[in-house]
Amino acid sequence: MTAAILLFFRFWYDFIIGDDWRVAAAVLVSLALTAVLARAGLSAWWPLPLAVTLFLGVSVFSLARRRD
Repeated sequence: MTAAILLFFRFWYDFIIGDDWRVAAAVLVSLALTAVLARAGLSAWWPLPLAVTLFLGVSVFSLARRRD
């Protein structure tokens, strides 16, 4: 039973964190920023597209540097 639970949590860790923990942290921070802005009644559509664009570029750039 505990092996199944361990496998369950290992799957979700790998699914959410994946290869780059920085991208997962950036998504978490941008979701929190979106929630704060929406709660304050401000326009909250822009943090997620900005974070995806920025950190996708950072992730690809760092991977390309490691390959050289």
